[in-house]
Amino acid sequence: MKNNLLTPRALALCAFLSLSLMACEWKKPSAQASVVALSGNAASGTETTAEESAAAKAVTVPVGSANEAGNAELPAPAVGSAASIMARPQIPILCYHQIRDYRPTDSRSAKDYIIPPADFKAQMKGLADSGYTTILPAQLYEYLVTGKQLPPKPVMLTFDDGCDEQFEFAHSVLNPLKFKGAYFIMTVSVNRPNYMKAEQIRQLADEGHAIGLHTWDHHNVKQYQGTDWQKQIEQPKLSLEKITGRPIQFFAYPFGLWNPQAIPQLKDRGLMAAFQLSTARDANDPLYTIRRIIVPGGWSGAQLVNRMKNSFH
Repeated sequence: MKNNLLTPRALALCAFLSLSLMACEWKKPSAQASVVALSGNAASGTETTAEESAAAKAVTVPVGSANEAGNAELPAPAVGSAASIMARPQIPILCYHQIRDYRPTDSRSAKDYIIPPADFKAQMKGLADSGYTTILPAQLYEYLVTGKQLPPKPVMLTFDDGCDEQFEFAHSVLNPLKFKGAYFIMTVSVNRPNYMKAEQIRQLADEGHAIGLHTWDHHNVKQYQGTDWQKQIEQPKLSLEKITGRPIQFFAYPFGLWNPQAIPQLKDRGLMAAFQLSTARDANDPLYTIRRIIVPGGWSGAQLVNRMKNSFH
């Protein structure tokens, strides 16, 4: 697929996710009261919602230079390293959204992005029984950039949007298995009904899970112009850093959609890597087009393992 075009499947995905952007039930108002975001942004005239500003101020721990796992600052990729990154075997990366039982109102396409709790538990048990070990984005980054060894049978679990069941349910499933996840948060929803609270996001980070950025309000990166980069990337990144007390270094594209023009913008804003969905990686910037697959409900643990083996090489 040419990355500057949308296939019918990609358009359908956009349509579904646009309708279910607030997939955890909160519906974004057509207009929202706004305030200048965080002291220091007043001169720029940029704005954000009152809820996001409150979430950002919830924790004001200085941001250090360590990555999520508390390791030293991540190394910059060497000049000309794209070919060596592309040559390394891909690591399975799974993407989850809603974790809840189906409802009569759920369409057939919607169910592709909903996984019933029993299925999620079965899939996590299947990974554990098959000897998989979860890794975090910083570990993946160091593997790709330096060849640093990963644990046997690595897999990454990612959760998009910040739905509250990702904390209240998924968290309780992962902990006994000693699994860690990467949670990509859209900050417009922080502290909203049916979404994670700022303190829950901070708890996940404190427990060794990774927190990443998923924009302010899930707007398609391919449509950004002018101050959109500040509104959708810079301010939300700062908000999450204040909540977690840690640098936010990783990004997940809304809808999994990206274009080459977005990559330098992400680099300029201190994001070390970015995750799409299942289209081909960019051979020039593979760190910013890392592949994931969406996991639907209905797959058993064994089916998930088989799909992973077939999707990542």
